[in-house]
Amino acid sequence: MVLKTSAWRADRNARARVRLMRHLPDIFPAAVLNHALARPFIPPTPRRAIESFWRHHPVRADRLARALAARSRVPDGWSWQGGGGATHFRMPPVPFREADHAKGRGHCCVCGQPVFRFGWHRDLWGDGRANASWHSACVAAWNLWTAPSDYVRQLKALQQRRCPVTGGRLLKTAEVDHRVPLFKVWRERADHAWPALLDFWGVPNLQVINRTAHVEKCAAEAGQRATTRASEIL
Repeated sequence: MVLKTSAWRADRNARARVRLMRHLPDIFPAAVLNHALARPFIPPTPRRAIESFWRHHPVRADRLARALAARSRVPDGWSWQGGGGATHFRMPPVPFREADHAKGRGHCCVCGQPVFRFGWHRDLWGDGRANASWHSACVAAWNLWTAPSDYVRQLKALQQRRCPVTGGRLLKTAEVDHRVPLFKVWRERADHAWPALLDFWGVPNLQVINRTAHVEKCAAEAGQRATTRASEIL
């Protein structure tokens, strides 16, 4: 069975490599191509190669998405908690995903910048914008922002597998945490300029801490929220 699987994968990868190289343009990011050819299952098209690259480099995608957003002007009249803005503190503030401020196809709905061939963020080919509404990098960044617990392995590596709260080694049960809780961002920092707000959902505000420390931190935060609610009622 193992031999049959290995033979099947080798045949599949050979055909995928031929297809990928046949459709590869003269200019293509070398890092992406090297990544694609090293995968256990080679992506058969340039677009899938780029998507795979960013999916396996979420920290780099997060950094790029926030840098691209910094190039975009905030739409007139937009506010995070106003109008058609976010209705829950866990959702990242992205004005271009809202109907009133969307730029339409050819521009990324996360960062607002032009989207080029294969979902790339630069026009390496000189043929202008593509008919797409997401950068491949911004897709990966969005997934990190909205489901950071799926990226515990990559975040552990950033911390050299040390718990920033206890100083000890991260255990298998370690969990992803926001250094500044998102409810505090919603309550106390909503007036921060966009896209600086995105830092609170991205890597700068993410950490992996051991479960015991996380439980204690969450309990303390819950107490703070209860105190705040009580003071507002009074």
